Amino acid sequence: MEISVDISMYPLQEGYEKPILAFIAALEKETAIEVVRNELSTQVHGEYKTIMALLEKEVYEVFEEIPHSIFVMKFVGNNRKGIF
Repeated sequence: MEISVDISMYPLQEGYEKPILAFIAALEKETAIEVVRNELSTQVHGEYKTIMALLEKEVYEVFEEIPHSIFVMKFVGNNRKGIF
């Protein structure tokens, strides 16, 4: 099953840009998914199990390093690349 996820990350600290860019770069390393950046959020498109495993790993790593972070994610049960 293909899905799309819209992700916004809010590290509650000064210098918040660097952790956001690092999180997006980590997502982009997974070649089996599509990552689309914009100014307000990042969209991820691809196989459900691949995306969920990646998000579990990368969100955990952010919380380990910056526990005062907020993620807002919206999930759609199909691939909406180009439609968001």
